[in-house]
Amino acid sequence: LEEITPKPVQDTGNILKQGYLEKRSREHSFFGSEWQKRWCVLTRRTFYYYANEKSKQPKGTFSIEHYNAQLAFHLRKDSRKRCCFELICPGKRTYEFTAPSPAEAEDWVDQVQFLLKDLSSLTIPYDEEDEEELYNDVDSSDCVNTSSPNTTLNQDEPNIEMEDDDIYEVLPGKQPNKQ
Repeated sequence: LEEITPKPVQDTGNILKQGYLEKRSREHSFFGSEWQKRWCVLTRRTFYYYANEKSKQPKGTFSIEHYNAQLAFHLRKDSRKRCCFELICPGKRTYEFTAPSPAEAEDWVDQVQFLLKDLSSLTIPYDEEDEEELYNDVDSSDCVNTSSPNTTLNQDEPNIEMEDDDIYEVLPGKQPNKQ
């Protein structure tokens, strides 16, 4: 169970995933660690990383649009290599991370890929509305396309209704007249 803590990200929209990851630093210092623990937050369009979960200012942020997320076992040689993933965008910086477990790494990759599909198809809500209207038009139209299976069904339905018509007229407590 997660503890409910104040959100470190202010006014960024819905948080889809957050948690500690190790992020590979861009500059490899002789004295500093090349992997640094960071509190990472994924929203609908942006990836934020902080020094810790209580930090108010991110150490870095980038739009995930046009990025690709993939597992990257080659990033480490130790026992945590199956926990690694990277965010890649041609012509931009590649971000490399290590999750606490292989399952967490897969979940981060899945979440980013899900968002990328969503971002690449921003017209979906309009398409769905158009499809719905198309169905409504077809269902309510008078035989616009005679080769349509819906049109054929609509022509047959009145005959079926006429045969079964008396069933709908039975009142409670009365027996239907059998012919």
